[in-house]
This record gives sequence, C-alpha cells and structure tokens, in this order.
Amino acid sequence: MRRRRPLPRSEGPWAWLAAGSVALSLLMLTALLLLIAVRGLAHFWPATVVQIEMQDGRLLAGQAVRELPLEEGHGNERLYFTGNRDLDGEIWHWLPVDAIASVERPPELTVLERRHHGRFIGRLIAVGDAGTIDGNHAQQAVWTRLEARLAALEQLRGERERLRREVLRPLIRRLDANPNDADAQLALVEANARVYDLQLAMRGEVALLESVDGRRLRQPLEEVLRAWRPNAMSLPQKLAAWAGGVWRFLAEGPRDGNTAGGVWPAIFGTVLMVLLMSLLVTPFGVLAAVYLNEVAHQGRWTNLVRIAVRNLAGVPSIVYGVFGLGVFVYGIGSSLDEWFFSDSLPSPTFGTGGLLWASLTLALLTLPVVIVATEEGLARIPVEQREGALALGATRFETLARVVLPMAVPAMLTGVILAVARAAGEVAPLLLVGVAKLAPQVPVDGEFPFLHLERKFMHLGYHIYDTAFHGSDVQAAMPLVFASALLLVLVILVLNLTAIFLRHHFRVRHGVQPRP
Repeated sequence: MRRRRPLPRSEGPWAWLAAGSVALSLLMLTALLLLIAVRGLAHFWPATVVQIEMQDGRLLAGQAVRELPLEEGHGNERLYFTGNRDLDGEIWHWLPVDAIASVERPPELTVLERRHHGRFIGRLIAVGDAGTIDGNHAQQAVWTRLEARLAALEQLRGERERLRREVLRPLIRRLDANPNDADAQLALVEANARVYDLQLAMRGEVALLESVDGRRLRQPLEEVLRAWRPNAMSLPQKLAAWAGGVWRFLAEGPRDGNTAGGVWPAIFGTVLMVLLMSLLVTPFGVLAAVYLNEVAHQGRWTNLVRIAVRNLAGVPSIVYGVFGLGVFVYGIGSSLDEWFFSDSLPSPTFGTGGLLWASLTLALLTLPVVIVATEEGLARIPVEQREGALALGATRFETLARVVLPMAVPAMLTGVILAVARAAGEVAPLLLVGVAKLAPQVPVDGEFPFLHLERKFMHLGYHIYDTAFHGSDVQAAMPLVFASALLLVLVILVLNLTAIFLRHHFRVRHGVQPRP
C-alpha cells in the first residue's frame, strides 16, 4: 500500500479566522469614521442652489438634501432645504419628483446667513439706506457693495466684542468688588458710550431681497453674518469658503439653540475636564497600586481589595454621577458654601454642578483602570532590579522612587490613556455634576484665580446628545451632530497620542521592553 503523505503543519483555519476578524473590525471602524467625516464635513461645503418649478406653477429655491421612495410605492420624493423661515414658516420641503417640471441653477441666487430666522435663499435686489433703497442698480455693483459692507460690519462686531471682553467685563467685576470706585464708574460710562457708537454705526443699511416667487423682504445688514452665491463660485472659492466654515465651527460659540455656529466652548471644556481628571486620578491610582503591589502583605484581604477594584470598573457610569451629585455637590459643595461663601447664599457657589465636581466624578470613574494598569506594570518589573538596588545599599523608599517607579511609568501612562479614552466620551455622569447646554464663557479668564472650578462648562459628548435629541430642528442639527462627533473622536485621538508618545519616551529612556 502506498503511504499517504502527511499534511504540512499549520494552525488550521483559526489563524485565518483571527486575521479575518481583525480585518473586519478595521473595515467597520474605517467605514464609521468615513461616514462621520463625509456627513459632517460636507455641511460646510457651499452646495449648489437650484430653482424648482412645479407642474402647478409654484416656484421654490433650495438645496437638495436626499431622496426617498414614496410610501405608496409610486415614484420618489426629494427633500429640499429652502430657508426663508420668516416668509414661509418652514425651511424644509418634501417635493414629489414626478411633480417637478424643471430644475435650473441661476448664478444670481444668493444665500444669506442671518442671526435670526436662519438662512435666506433668493435674489439680491439692492443694498442701501433704509429710507432711500431702490432696485435700480446693476447686480454686480449691488453684490460688490454687499461684500464691502459685510466686511466692515465684521470689523465693527470684532471691535465691539473686544470692548465687552477686555473693558466692560473687568470694569463690572471691579465695581462689584467696590461699588464706590469713581474712576471705574467713569470708565464704564465711556466704554458703554463707545459700544453704543459702534452699534449705531452698524445700523441703518438694509438689503432688499426677493424670493424666487416674487416676494420681497427688507433685511437689516447688521443681522447678516455672511453671504455667498454658490452657483457662481469657482472651485478655489468653494474650497476657501469650506475652510472658513470649518474654522468658524472650531472657533465660534453655538447659537440658534445649538443648530448653528461653532463648538469652541465645548472643545475647551472637554479638553480642560480631561486634563483635570488626569491630574486628579493619576497620583491616587499610582499610590493605590504601589501600596497593593509593593507595601501591603499579599494575603486574603489584599486579594479581596483587588477583586473589589476590578469590580468597580464595571459599575455603570450613571451610578458614579449619582454619587458625585450626592457627595461632591450636595455634601462637600454645600459645606464649602456655608464656610466660605455664606454671603452669596442662597445662590450656591460650589453647592451646584461645576468643572471641579465633574472632574472628580470622572476621576473616581476611571480610578480602577489606572490602578489595574499600574499594578500590572509594577508586577512585570523583574525582582532582580529591586534586589540589586537593595544590595547596593539603597533603602526601600529609594529603590521604589528611583528604580521601580521610573520603570513603571509606561504602565502608568497606559492606565492614563485608557482613562482618557473612557472619560472623554462619558455623558451620563456629566448630566448631574456640571455640564451645561449652553455656556459660551469658558471657565478660564483674566480674573483671579484665572481657572474657575465652580463654573459650569460645555462638553462635546453632551453637545452631541443635546443637539441630536433635544433640538428644535433635528434635521438642521444632524450635520452639526456628525461634525461634532468627528471632532470628539479627533480630540480623544490627540489626547491619547500625546500620552502614547510620552509612554514611548519613558520606555526608551528606562529600557523597558513592551509586553509581548
């Protein structure tokens, strides 16, 4: 009988299954990030505006959003963003595709972003004083005048905000501390007069607008933030407009119920809270891990403490929020108000949610992660390192401080990375201990003590939740939800990469090999 050749040794299908699982996970993660990026960043692109004529003669102008089949199953219907809330009362229109007679792209169609009533989509007829405006001007001249006037208004707004930030607010705080300060009173009157003059300079001119169906509107220019003609813009102009929209989203504060504007206060609040949480949780987590691994007697009670710490990592985050509300806010915060801020009562200072209590709550939430990661790093350090230091005459404290802890720094930073990744995305505890729907003033300013831990703050995670589920116009807020979600992922990525680079630096410096 012929001998059968043995099959080559291999891991069988399990290696392929593991590799396929990794590839599928990476593919799903890439698809998720791509979806968020496309849906979020596309919001800032100056989309084409079309003029639609229906078969019944009705005229509309707007931007196509999406198309869905009709419920009856006959044809499709298309959603258009038409703006003009002050004229129509609605800014969204579902139109049956079969009922559309024609679609045109006139280059003169103009989009105006306003402080109130949202965007206007139509034609620009004239720009001038409110009493003498007429429509007997060339379109290009009118558009040039509008651009120049909006640029001047932007400078006036910037000067007004600078006066309010750098002059008025410090003077008001100075008068709150000393109401009889005559110099401050005189300076406040002069500053208010300057602000009033700027506001007068912004008033007076209006834009005569016309919708595609012939209705006209007088729009004060002081309420107009930006204007553009997307159908007449070249590709470089659209790229510049897109970059400007992204920058305003990052640098400005929210408005119109978080459905417009930017998220700068939420970015600042998220990063500041994570940094404070890291500063609070790292020393306590490291000290607890050092005690469990280096000081405490290894026995039954130590093992029970380790089990309890690991179980705390699985407690729902809302439980930590309730604990923070009861202990930090109502317990410690109310006591601090009675001892140090009794003059401000019944208005609480620390007896309400704020940045400090939110950071402490999330530090408590992530403490088990730091303890476990640091203890595992300490356990991986060879015993010979400790024995060699002791043999050379070092004390136990010197061995711990100069040999063991420096070699365990990469493990500590691993715990901090995991803590940052979890804390930056938590929302449930923050609902109870300090996050706000709208807090345009960041908790850092030029007034002593410069960092105001008692103030409420905005958070990207809560901003996403509130905009998506509690906004007055969810359809208009969805692009901002995707953009904010992408920004939250990038913020967490930057924070994690910073900790990863630090971990690599200490690992190379102390010659610690990564765990296989």
